[in-house]
Amino acid sequence: MKRLIERGLMFGNLIEVSSPALVDRYNRALKKLTGRQTRLADFHIDISGYSPEIGDEFGDELYLNENGCNRQFIMLTTKQKTAPLLNAAFSASRGILRQFIEENEPQLFALTTRDAVMGELLNSVFDVSEPARLFDIRQITVEADTTESHVASAEALAEKIAQFKREEDAWWDDVLIAEMITLAKKTGDVTRAPLKLKQMTFRQDNFWTGHFGGLYIFRGVDHPAAISAADKSGLGKLPIDHVFDFSDRNEIAVFLELNDLVEPIVKARGVNAAAILQQKMDFIVVDLAAEMGEDLSGATRRDIRALARRYAKKLPPEFHGLAALLRWAQAGGAWPQISSEHPAYFYTLRAKPHADRDLVNMLLAALTPKDIRQLFICHKERFYQAYTGWPDAKKTYVAEFLEREYQVDKAGARDALFGGDDPLEEPAQPSEELIDLVGPWGAVRRRR
Repeated sequence: MKRLIERGLMFGNLIEVSSPALVDRYNRALKKLTGRQTRLADFHIDISGYSPEIGDEFGDELYLNENGCNRQFIMLTTKQKTAPLLNAAFSASRGILRQFIEENEPQLFALTTRDAVMGELLNSVFDVSEPARLFDIRQITVEADTTESHVASAEALAEKIAQFKREEDAWWDDVLIAEMITLAKKTGDVTRAPLKLKQMTFRQDNFWTGHFGGLYIFRGVDHPAAISAADKSGLGKLPIDHVFDFSDRNEIAVFLELNDLVEPIVKARGVNAAAILQQKMDFIVVDLAAEMGEDLSGATRRDIRALARRYAKKLPPEFHGLAALLRWAQAGGAWPQISSEHPAYFYTLRAKPHADRDLVNMLLAALTPKDIRQLFICHKERFYQAYTGWPDAKKTYVAEFLEREYQVDKAGARDALFGGDDPLEEPAQPSEELIDLVGPWGAVRRRR
């Protein structure tokens, strides 16, 4: 992992905590949440306040996420909103934390100038030891306060102020006045600067979880299903009609089509489909070349073309399927018959613009592991897991490529791959009438 860390591709954009005051605030919050404290004088934290250095010190990567459920968080600065979420167990957690910070940024900024804010992403499930328990998760509520309970005290003071204004004899209620003074010493003037955080609750109909080898749950669609990265036979009985695993390629293709979740790259607006297909093909060549012991350091597009010629007979069907599609898109070659059974099928798709676009792209990335760029962008947990098993040559190439082609312009790379605003001039695209007539690669066969 050293190559990735050095290039900012792993543990990148974390927030440094090095001042004694911030370390002390962190320890106060950590003590209240977990009963433990760190002896480190400096460390880095992610959006949730998790520190990989402290995780190493404790020998516990889940010290803020016990059982991988109901993640706790510690906030020292609103700058944490741009940090990644490490050891994510659920796909929505980072988005929820970021939205919570953005919706409450002025209040959180004021609170974190004097204390740490700590809290929890609460749901009604505290144990996910069985897959069926995941389906009890319906919504996530963010609960937060400072270590000194400034928010709760401000709410109590606001109630007492309202009581004071409401009751005619409140001027002679010495106990009430004394309580107001005591609370005001902690909170300040809540009438001028309210310390109130928005109560935020998020529905969890569709999500990914890292539990049980990786499970993609889609309940908020017309045709619900659960898709398992591991063998579905190990999941037991689940409270959903359709359960697939990655060997059920046709069933997954039908699920994506019926729910209108994906589109073929060659039909997508605002992207250079030919360039994307060519890059996917390059990644497949790199994968094979690394297995053959080739040195890929500093490999250029020309070098990869030479490798493709050298190992043409050994290239997998994913490469040949994408090559046929590229010929059709660029030069009007024969229409490629790529069914859902073809290994290249999911490489030719991307998520349509909708609320669950990121989740669908995450699923597609897991189904197309040779596309290392999409895997890194859309499914970092699976990327890091795969990276550890790659040959050194591939590790070097991937680290260099991502630093050169992605790290310098993350937003631009995402827009180029997954779509942003329509460009002023559309790149040349294949005939949409033909695609509409035959479907992405011909009709998906639906098994009964």
